[in-house]
Amino acid sequence: MQPEGGRRPVLLGNPEIRAWRDGDAWHVDAVTPLGPLPRRWTDRLVSGAAAHPGRTLVARRGADGDWIRIGYADMLRRARHIGQALLDRGLSAERPLAILSGNDLEHYQLALGAAYAGIPFAPVSPAYSLVATDYGKLRDLVGQLTPGAVYVADARAFAPALYAVLPPDAELIVGAGEYAGRAATSFASLLDTPVRDVDAVNDAVGPDTILKFLFTSGSTKKPKAVVTTHGMLVANQQMLLQTFPFCGEAPPVLVDWLPWNHCFGGSHNVGLALYNGGTLYLDDGKPTPKEFGQTLDNLREIAPTVYFNVPKGFEMLTDALERDADLRTTFFSRVKLFLCAGAGLSQAAWDRLDAVALAHCGESIRIMTGLGMTETSPSCTFGTGDVVRAGYVGVPAPGCRVKLVPAGDKFEACFAGPHVMPGYWRAPGLTAEAFDADGYYRTGDALRFYDPARPELGFVFDGRIAEDFKLSTGTFVSVGPLRARVISQGAPYVMDAVVTGLNRATVGLLVFPRMEHCRVLAGLPADADAARVLASPPVRAMFARLLRDLNAGASGSSTRIERLLPLAEPPSIDQRELTDKGSINQAAVLARRAGLVDDLYADRADLAIRADEGGTRTTT
Repeated sequence: MQPEGGRRPVLLGNPEIRAWRDGDAWHVDAVTPLGPLPRRWTDRLVSGAAAHPGRTLVARRGADGDWIRIGYADMLRRARHIGQALLDRGLSAERPLAILSGNDLEHYQLALGAAYAGIPFAPVSPAYSLVATDYGKLRDLVGQLTPGAVYVADARAFAPALYAVLPPDAELIVGAGEYAGRAATSFASLLDTPVRDVDAVNDAVGPDTILKFLFTSGSTKKPKAVVTTHGMLVANQQMLLQTFPFCGEAPPVLVDWLPWNHCFGGSHNVGLALYNGGTLYLDDGKPTPKEFGQTLDNLREIAPTVYFNVPKGFEMLTDALERDADLRTTFFSRVKLFLCAGAGLSQAAWDRLDAVALAHCGESIRIMTGLGMTETSPSCTFGTGDVVRAGYVGVPAPGCRVKLVPAGDKFEACFAGPHVMPGYWRAPGLTAEAFDADGYYRTGDALRFYDPARPELGFVFDGRIAEDFKLSTGTFVSVGPLRARVISQGAPYVMDAVVTGLNRATVGLLVFPRMEHCRVLAGLPADADAARVLASPPVRAMFARLLRDLNAGASGSSTRIERLLPLAEPPSIDQRELTDKGSINQAAVLARRAGLVDDLYADRADLAIRADEGGTRTTT
């Protein structure tokens, strides 16, 4: 597993693992104990303000391009004033603070101010306000929360959503702009609030105090509000520190865009910087053709010590590193670890990133894998040992207990530990369904052993159990691994895929293409109609080749794909086909496009490609 040329040294924890059978189930626990924990999340802010008051905690570029920085001591001062202001407004778990806009310095201050005062906050995806048009999902989330105050960065940009969903008894707090017909409080005015009893309130905050509500992505069902306590987050950060002990050797430096309404960006990454006395540079870029340039500008200037992204971000970064010497020089100067989350990084993308690092500095940078979720704040397992490959998710982190329970011909992963949620907010029925009789959280994710003869080596991700189905022949189709193959082998032309075939004789695919790449392949302009692009001979030939390549490795009817349909219409966030983090809700796509699936199997879908023994044929 060691790449030729060696790997850059990085100090990682490798916990002792105990595995044993219990009837048909397996238990795999980290024997290594969890270290001492702070009582509350903001204790790391208080200790940081005393130990390194002037060190930058968080920074973001201003309108002039210069970094606006907030140090530890200054952030504590701001958090105390904001916390007092929120206390004065009577906010509580029953009437929390809802933050509708994305990552910025005001959002960060509001979150820490609320946490200091023991008031839960709820970061909500900006896409529900700025991309959606019917606001149904946003209305549902606000209804679950019943917020006492709502914050938006720009009142004008968020006005249509606010008109649709803002409760009449909720105070509106704005970073900038005016909201017609309703008085609003400026964020800046919160900082002028005199401090009175907020420090005493902070003293009473404990591990069971609710820190925030995070909504699940809704990739299988509608989003649910996950209760995240102070104790959960500090436990998970201590797990991370014992997994990444190099972060305790020197304060970590992060350059990060990942959204705070998700646990990876808002709990894992934000937490890693604060818990270890580090610095978080807010990246206003994203892995899209239009916005990735900002990410590259930031990485040419700020060298991270650890770098996190989703697969698409790593793929775009690798493209840039291959052609930009200045970027390579800064980026590789001190980075010790990569971690990919949100989905699995394909082995091809993994190998390309390795190759760039080896060519530039003669060392491979360790790519970390793992498994986590919103309900576990988020991290449970990490690949810290000798196994380094795509799909491997490692062993339990210290403090995490794993139970593998048979589910058909797979094993469902169930987790327990101090990092696991107490439940979903105001949803006792859903909470009861989420836990087994022993108190383990049932993830719905399937895991299998990397080596069944050596369970202590950990796990390989084996898909989502809820997505799997049977063909009419009774053959079981494992959707996750098949979908991962399609995305990996279809790169860069495939964004995602939905597997069809429930109660039918054969497996099919609905494919969401990356239209920007398909247009280039077709030799068509950037504004070319999607249907025209997908009907072009080069694109059709590419999808036919993909279908042929996928079937070359098929082992039977459960993995052989008879039909593939590239979709001209992108997934809809309003129709719940697309979650705010960009993942596909398979069930929603299949329900909304049921007629298209019927057409696919009846050979009526115009753009469909079908396999046969001689290769492929197309219907037109």
